[in-house]
Amino acid sequence: MKYLLVLSIVVSTILNLSISNDNSIFNDLFNHSKWNELLKDYVSNNGQVDYNSFKSNKAELQAYIEALKDHYPNLVNASRNEKLAYWINAYNALTIDLIIRNYPLKSIKDIKNPWNQRLWKFGDQWLTLNDIEHNILRKMDEPRIHFVIVCASESCPKLQNTAFTADNLEEQLTKATKEFLADETKNDISENDLKLSKIFKWFKKDFEQDGSLIDFLNRYTDITISDNAKKSFKDYSWELND
Repeated sequence: MKYLLVLSIVVSTILNLSISNDNSIFNDLFNHSKWNELLKDYVSNNGQVDYNSFKSNKAELQAYIEALKDHYPNLVNASRNEKLAYWINAYNALTIDLIIRNYPLKSIKDIKNPWNQRLWKFGDQWLTLNDIEHNILRKMDEPRIHFVIVCASESCPKLQNTAFTADNLEEQLTKATKEFLADETKNDISENDLKLSKIFKWFKKDFEQDGSLIDFLNRYTDITISDNAKKSFKDYSWELND
């Protein structure tokens, strides 16, 4: 009887270790804690980025990017939210990497073809920022990505100083969308008059997947916008968000 009890404990321990290790591996695939730490350290609550500090500690950023690339093959079995969180975080981390490779500079547009730089290899593919935005993220039919992927510029949505995670993605996307729409430096919204970010002009079709652009805006603003509201678009500043 004692032998059976000991054997049962050993078997249970082995199984628990196996489950624990599997969970650890799974969590590591989508664990963005290192990115979260970097964002907390070098990005303010209003989205201003300390590129000097990122550059001084670029080894930590590179370690996170390498981890993303190492785990890229496992995305095939990931959930939609895991894929979205992965690529949103990747896009923002790679944008900062691009900036610090060229820093100091006044604008991302000081870099030649910044969104088409082939600097990062995922699996057997060299991906650009345009590849990630247009061929991956936009094809996932989630228009709110436009308020969380950041082009290192003043008129972009602010860079959130917490990493995106699969478990919290819905809440994070909604929060970022509402913040962007409520920011009067980016959008000026009233019932009958809209002065909008050019993001809504450039990606108009993305916001009309489930109704009109105004239908989309009304889901995330406290103001009820008229269907006949006059629309215009604000100038877009490409000055660095530092």
